[in-house]
Amino acid sequence: MPTRRLFIATIAALALGGCASLPQRDPLQVTVAGVQSLPGEGMELRLLFKLRVQNPNDDPIEFTGSYVELEVQGRTFATGVSSESGVVPAFGEAVIAVPLTVSVLRMVRQVMGVLDGEPVDRITYEMRGKLNGGAFNTVRFSSRGEFELPTSEPVTPVVD
Repeated sequence: MPTRRLFIATIAALALGGCASLPQRDPLQVTVAGVQSLPGEGMELRLLFKLRVQNPNDDPIEFTGSYVELEVQGRTFATGVSSESGVVPAFGEAVIAVPLTVSVLRMVRQVMGVLDGEPVDRITYEMRGKLNGGAFNTVRFSSRGEFELPTSEPVTPVVD
């Protein structure tokens, strides 16, 4: 029994030491570089998001796929996956294309949330995702922000 406990304790210590020795990475900076419309099926809207991924680390990031989730006003709005593979160079950037799908039901839910009687002057969003690099090399990212909606101010006619 004591040998078995010693063996388990040694394995646990090695595992914890291995996790602690994994390199610490600065978070990726991911922004939307462009959006294009794609053909969809009946009850969905399809969009091709082009994401600019900046790597502030001294190691390149190799990936074999990606996943993106777009949340608007605190609710999931669109999701997408891509099997595109590539490399984000060390201290470099790459543009990655990910098709996102928005269901009509999600769009209706978003509109109903906006029309709940409260005035909306800002729209908040959060984009989360990952670049799949295998068991220990998957890199997750997140970015958030908001934009103000234009206000409808009364138009004053100009008299000459």
